[in-house]
Amino acid sequence: MSTITVKDGTEIYYKDWGTGQPIVFHHGWPLSADDWDAQMMFFLKQGYRVIAHDRRGHGRSGQSSEGNNMETYAADVAELTAALDLKDAIHIGHSTGGGEVIRYAAKYGKGRVAKAVIISAVTPIMIQNEANPDGVPLSVFDEIREGTGSSRSQYFYDFPIPFYGWNREGKTVQEGIKHNWWRQGMMGSVLAHYEGIKAFSESDFTEDLKSLDIPVLVLHGEDDQIVPYNQAPKAAALLKNGKLISYPGFPHGMPTTEAETINKDILEFIKK
Repeated sequence: MSTITVKDGTEIYYKDWGTGQPIVFHHGWPLSADDWDAQMMFFLKQGYRVIAHDRRGHGRSGQSSEGNNMETYAADVAELTAALDLKDAIHIGHSTGGGEVIRYAAKYGKGRVAKAVIISAVTPIMIQNEANPDGVPLSVFDEIREGTGSSRSQYFYDFPIPFYGWNREGKTVQEGIKHNWWRQGMMGSVLAHYEGIKAFSESDFTEDLKSLDIPVLVLHGEDDQIVPYNQAPKAAALLKNGKLISYPGFPHGMPTTEAETINKDILEFIKK
């Protein structure tokens, strides 16, 4: 397996295929680089170098007891991109990975990042507070913490149903996708997953978004049951060079279930 060891001794696993302009993929909670199969194959065939890593505590990366927070996630990406000497790269993130992309690009990406794409992203901030009154109440995240910390196997088996919108009328559970979601989740550390809930729900990306000059594409499904759609227009409005595309009826996990549409729109943005 390809890994790097970051400064605190944690091993970060990554895939690195092909040649050409690099595209770096950042997965969502609690998954792994494998969640990008449909995009890795598509963009590899388009002539790009495709790279995806497992966030610390996820997938095949080291299960450190520290650093399960957005600052460390972004710092790990900075070490990976430096080790691979990635320049003129496009960074694409889904859900928690969208926040990771924005924090990395704002703090470490100058001279390395050409464009960014955030999909169903947790930006600018998810949790409800005085500054974000229409955010998601803390009680929702406490329920996710309880399910993850006390009965992760069953909780992760059920979580893909709203994640992919299979609880909507006329939708059918795709068993292979459901089991693959569970498999990816159970590869990781329960501690990292538990602590990662605070990272994706309470991290505030407002200033990161405002600071970016690069083109950023914001993609979000209007029927997202995990990260509410109202996140997307707020994030896009904070960007200097942002573009928003919304999709009626698409779920949170649309990079998998709606890969043909998502890949086409990303490719058009990259080539423009």
